[in-house]
Amino acid sequence: MSRSVLRAEIGEQPDVLARLLVREGPAIRRIARDLARRDLRFVLVAARGTSDNAARFAQYALGLTCRLPVALAGPSLVTLYDSPPRLKGALVVGISQSGRSPDVVETIASARREGVPTLAIVNDPDSPLAQAAADVIPLHAGVERSVAATKTYTAQLLAVALLAAGLSGSRKFAEGLGALPDAMADALGTEPAARRAAARLATAARLVVLSRGLNYPTAHELALKLKELALLEAEALSGADFRHGPIALAGPKLPAIVVSPPGTATEEDLAGLADELRRRGSPVLAIGPHGRGSLPVPRLPELLSPIVAIVPGQLFAFHAARERGLDPDAPRGLSKVTETR
Repeated sequence: MSRSVLRAEIGEQPDVLARLLVREGPAIRRIARDLARRDLRFVLVAARGTSDNAARFAQYALGLTCRLPVALAGPSLVTLYDSPPRLKGALVVGISQSGRSPDVVETIASARREGVPTLAIVNDPDSPLAQAAADVIPLHAGVERSVAATKTYTAQLLAVALLAAGLSGSRKFAEGLGALPDAMADALGTEPAARRAAARLATAARLVVLSRGLNYPTAHELALKLKELALLEAEALSGADFRHGPIALAGPKLPAIVVSPPGTATEEDLAGLADELRRRGSPVLAIGPHGRGSLPVPRLPELLSPIVAIVPGQLFAFHAARERGLDPDAPRGLSKVTETR
C-alpha cells in the first residue's frame, strides 16, 4: 500500500492532542477566567467546512457545561448583506484551520469593532483570523498537508472542550483530559476493522450517518469525510429526526452508520435505533460499541467522546476512498484552503 499524507496525519492525532494540552491548557484556562467575569448571554461561532462541525460541537459543549445558548453565525450577513447581528452580551468565536476565509475573518473583526469579546481557534497563529480576534487559541497541529482535515478537527474539538471546562468553573468537566492521547491511540487500533467495513460498504450508492447529542457533530463530520474522500452520498441526521420520517427509507439499499460511544446519555436510544434499522434490512455499522462488525472506541467522559469517536470514521472514509479507486490525498475538485466571501 502506497504511503498517504492523509493517513499519516490521522496517525499524528495522539501527539497533537498531547501537545495542545501542554502548550495551551494554562492559556485557555486564563482566557476562560477572563471571559467568566463578563456577563455572557450567548455565543456566536463563525466557521466553514470541517470547522463548522467543531462549531456544532461548541453548541453542545457550551450548552452542557455553561448552559449558554450557542448559534452558528451566518457570515454572509456581514460580508454580502452588510447586516451584522446585534451582539450585546455575546462571545464571538471564529474556528478555522487556515484562518484565511474572508467571511469568517470579517465576522470576527466586525464583532471586535463592536466591543464584544472575540476568540480565534486556529492552526495558524499568524493568520488574518488570529489577527482579527482579541484572544487566540493556536492548535499546534503542525502543517496539515492533506486536503481533508483530520488532526486540526480533533484539535479544534479539544480546544472547545478545554474552553467549556474552564468557563464552567466545575472540575468534573476536566475529568479524562489526561487520558485523551492514549484513548486516541487506542481508537487508531480499529483500522483493520475499518478497512473490512469499507470493503463491505464501498459499493453503496448512498448511506446515512446517525447520532445524537454531543456526537451529532461527529455524524456530520463523518458524512463530510465520506463525501470529500469517497464521493459517497452520505447524509448526517440526528437519530431523533431520523425517526420522524426518514426512517421510512430504511432497507437493504440504505446502509447506516450509527455513532454511539459507550457511556453517553444517548447510548441506549441509539442502540435501539440500530436494532430497528437491522430489522428493516439496513446494513448497520456501529461506531462506539464493542461487538462483531463494530468499530469500538474507548470509554471517556461524554464531553470528550467526540474527539475520539471520529477516528474510526476517518479511517473508514480513508479506506472507503481506496476501495472505490480514489486517491484520498487528492479529493476531486477540492483544495486545502477555500476562501469564501
